[in-house]
Amino acid sequence: MPMTAASTASPIHAELLRALDACNAQILGNPKAVRFAFIAFLAGGHLLIEDLPGLGKTTLARTLADTLGLPFNRVQFTADLLPSDILGVSVFDPEKRRFEFHPGPVFSAIVLADEINRAPPRTQSALLEAMSEHQVSIDGSTYPLTDPFFVIATQNPTDLSGTFPLPDSQLDRFTLRIDMGYIPPDQERALLRRNRSGSAAPSRVFNDKATLLALRSAVDELHCSDALIDYVQRLIAQSRQFPGIRVGLSPRAGLSLLSAGKAHAYIEGRDYVTANDIQAVFLEATAHRMHPSVEGRNRELAKALLEQVAID
Repeated sequence: MPMTAASTASPIHAELLRALDACNAQILGNPKAVRFAFIAFLAGGHLLIEDLPGLGKTTLARTLADTLGLPFNRVQFTADLLPSDILGVSVFDPEKRRFEFHPGPVFSAIVLADEINRAPPRTQSALLEAMSEHQVSIDGSTYPLTDPFFVIATQNPTDLSGTFPLPDSQLDRFTLRIDMGYIPPDQERALLRRNRSGSAAPSRVFNDKATLLALRSAVDELHCSDALIDYVQRLIAQSRQFPGIRVGLSPRAGLSLLSAGKAHAYIEGRDYVTANDIQAVFLEATAHRMHPSVEGRNRELAKALLEQVAID
C-alpha cells in the first residue's frame, strides 16, 4: 500500500522533517536519539533517557521544546524533593476564605524530570497519574493537564551513588527508553569549536499547538494490517514464555509498541506500518518493560526475542 502523493507532499510532514533537521543541527552526532525523541512525542507517550552525566540529555529535551515551540518546565529531582514540588499545592486565601490551587511545574506541555532516579519512590510516583491520564488529583479535586503533554525523564545509571531504581509502574509509563552514548570524534570536535565561539538558538519550526495535535492525529490514523497486528501479538506472546524473561510484555506494552511503530512509519513518509517499523523501535519500546531472570539483560533478551519471532 504505497503512501499517497498528497501525504508525502503534505506541508505538515515537511514541517516535521524541518524540525528533525533543526534538532540535529543542535544535537550533533546523535540523530538516532533525536529521532526517538520525536517518535515518543508523536506516539503520544513519554521518553526516558538513561546515560552518564554530561552527554546531552538535558540539551536534547530543551532543544526539542524550542523546536516544537511548546512551553517547557524543568524539575531537578533530588532526595528532598516532595510530590507537591512537582504537582502543586492548595494554599488558603484568607480574603476569599477558601483554598486556592497553585499549580506546580508539571502543568506544562513538555516537562523535563531531570535525574528522576535521584528522588525517592514516593516522589517519583507523583508523575504516575499525570503520565497515564494527563491529569492531577489533589485534595479531592482533579485538574487536567495541557494537550500535548510530554514528559522527558533523564536518569543516571543505577550503579551510581545516590540513585533509587524506578518502580515497574513508573517504567511502564515511558513509551521509549534510550541512551545517548558518546558522539563520533569529528562531531565532538565540532561541538567543542562551537562551544568556544557560541551557538545560535534552536530554530522554532512549529508556531501553534494545533499543528502538533494534527501531527499526532495523522500518526494515530496510520493503517495497520491484520498481518502486522498478528506480528505484534506474536512478539508479546513470545515474551511471556521466552527463556530468561521472568515477566513478559503487557497489553499496554503492545499498544505502546504499535504507537511507536506508527510514529516511525510517519517519519519515514508512509501512511501504513510495516514489520520493519516495529523492529526499528522494538528494543527501545520493550526492553525496559521486561523482567529478566538475571538483572541487566533486558536489551540482550529483547534482541534475541526479536530475532526469533518470524515475520509471516
